[in-house]
Amino acid sequence: MFDTKFAIVLREDLAVWQKLNVTAFLTSGIVAQFPEIIGEPYRDRAGNLFNPLSIQPVIVLSADGPTLVAIHRRALERGVTTSAYVEEMFATGHDVANRAVFAEFAPDDARMVGIALRAEKKLVDKITKGARMHDSGQ
Repeated sequence: MFDTKFAIVLREDLAVWQKLNVTAFLTSGIVAQFPEIIGEPYRDRAGNLFNPLSIQPVIVLSADGPTLVAIHRRALERGVTTSAYVEEMFATGHDVANRAVFAEFAPDDARMVGIALRAEKKLVDKITKGARMHDSGQ
C-alpha cells in the first residue's frame, strides 16, 4: 500500500521508559520532515474531535549497539535524513540542551540509542539490516 517504510530502531538494552521516550521523540522528527504523513482528524460516534495520526504504520525494531552504529552509518552513506537520539540526551531537559549535547558528537563516537527514518521500502530494509522486530519482552 505504501512505497515507503517508516522504521524506528531502538538500542535493545534501554529501559522501557527510555524506549518509549525515544520512540516519541524520533516519531516527531519524521512527522516534521514529512508532514504529509499525517491524516485527517478522528471523531468518535459522539462527535468528539481527536488529533490526526500517521496514515502509515510505524515499524519498531531493536538492535544491539554495534548494529545501531552500522545502521546510522548506512543511513548517512545513502543520504537518508534520519531522526536520531544519543544517550546523553536523557540527561537534558529541553530542546536547546538536546541539540547542544547532540552537537558534541560525530558519527564515529555518538552513543546512538535510536534512529528513525522514512524512505523507499527497499532502501529502509537495506539500511536497517541486522535489526529485528522489537519484542515487548525486551
